[in-house]
Amino acid sequence: MLASLLVFLMFVQGGQTFILGLGQSDTEKSMIVNALGRKWEFTFTTLVTFGGAMFASFPLFYATSFGGAYWVWMTILFSFIIQAVAYEYRSKPNNFLGAKTYEVFLFVNGLLGPLLIGTAVATFFTGSPFKLDEMNHVIWMSPWRGLEAVANPVNVALGLAVLFLARVLGLLYLMNTLDDDALNVRARKKLTGNTIAFLVFFLTFVIWMIVARGYAFNAETKEVFMEPYKYLHNLLQMPVVLIILLVGVVLVLWGLFRALFRGSDHAIWHTGIGTVLTVFALFLTVGFNHTAFYPSSYDLQSSLTIENASSSLFTLKVMAWVSILVPFVLAYIWYAWKAINVKKITREEVSAAGETHIY
Repeated sequence: MLASLLVFLMFVQGGQTFILGLGQSDTEKSMIVNALGRKWEFTFTTLVTFGGAMFASFPLFYATSFGGAYWVWMTILFSFIIQAVAYEYRSKPNNFLGAKTYEVFLFVNGLLGPLLIGTAVATFFTGSPFKLDEMNHVIWMSPWRGLEAVANPVNVALGLAVLFLARVLGLLYLMNTLDDDALNVRARKKLTGNTIAFLVFFLTFVIWMIVARGYAFNAETKEVFMEPYKYLHNLLQMPVVLIILLVGVVLVLWGLFRALFRGSDHAIWHTGIGTVLTVFALFLTVGFNHTAFYPSSYDLQSSLTIENASSSLFTLKVMAWVSILVPFVLAYIWYAWKAINVKKITREEVSAAGETHIY
């Protein structure tokens, strides 16, 4: 669920990719930056919380992925570091780098964050080149340390799907948050092309997922093997997950239809909820029903499953109790979102730099 929320909250990253193109003046750029600046900490906090939860629940996955594919994760984390720096210092007095430099930082984070996270998540389906020895020490078989994932077109397809989804969500959020006709008209024009790109790459990945061989394991012998149509079988054998996936996809499409053809500025809610449900279903598909959720394409028997990668029973019990707090986290996000967005951003607001906090 945290990973699903993270994908939705990456509308911040998607919106950042439009700072240099959508805004045609310093005031308009400041409006975009401040609209996104209200929410960037939500994304950052969710990313950190997700990482902590994965470490506590699946320490072997954390050690394998972060210990082996560290270049891709270091690149992702570096992009989020320069994002935090950019929001903090972009409008500071005597900023010797200039606002343009920090706007470029935000663009880099907006581009690399969703693209690399989506590419990394795709390896849950396609596999990674690692081997675990008898002591579970990680031996990564590629010198690129995770960056080799971009050589697989399936991984790139999901990475681009996440990137364009983030851009679509970013546009929908800006249309919902900015009180400016000129910016909203430009945002709506850019929405069509980005929606088409998202649908193309997402459908490419989904079609591959349905027809691909997947990494299954025998619950009795613990042997990992390749099963034809494994992920399709998972969806058919877990009808609740299939329903969640279909509902999520329908909500995403409904939100996009409302924004594109009805001019709605509230489509972020339909598409956002649909995004959470869709990503949630994909994670259940790759982890449940005797499936290796972090497979090894080099050594099948080194693949990680929920069973062999889980933490101790005590830790899992603690995490089970902690997971009960998820509804309260959702309630906090809703409350904070509503409080922060009680008033739309205007040109007058970002011009009053001496009266309010401006990013």
